[in-house]
Amino acid sequence: METNEKHIEPYSLKILIAEDEKNSAFFLKTLFKKYARELIFAENGEQAVQMCREHSDLDIVLLDIKMPDMDGYTAARQIREFNKDLVIIAQTAFAMKGDREKAIEAGCNDYIAKPLKKDSLLAVVTKYIKT
Repeated sequence: METNEKHIEPYSLKILIAEDEKNSAFFLKTLFKKYARELIFAENGEQAVQMCREHSDLDIVLLDIKMPDMDGYTAARQIREFNKDLVIIAQTAFAMKGDREKAIEAGCNDYIAKPLKKDSLLAVVTKYIKT
């Protein structure tokens, strides 16, 4: 049986990690470093929107919902104003009923609850990778 990891080419993705929590950012960096040709980081929603404007060649945004200054829902809506095709995967530690729908409505392609599990996250990302 093949694993999801075999479907993501090493060093093929340009990923924005929008995460204000240092441990989560480190986990994501560690997980994706072998798949990313470039990793970019934002610590709040405003930075995430700005990084998306500056890096039009991003493949994926891993967007935390609960961030200071601007939350992930607002950031996703603003990103969608200028980039309809970018893959945005929302993530939150405070998963509540209806959060998935709220994230999709805001413009996210998908949603995953924290604590993040390596296999689950890779499976979600793999769904959106152009092979």
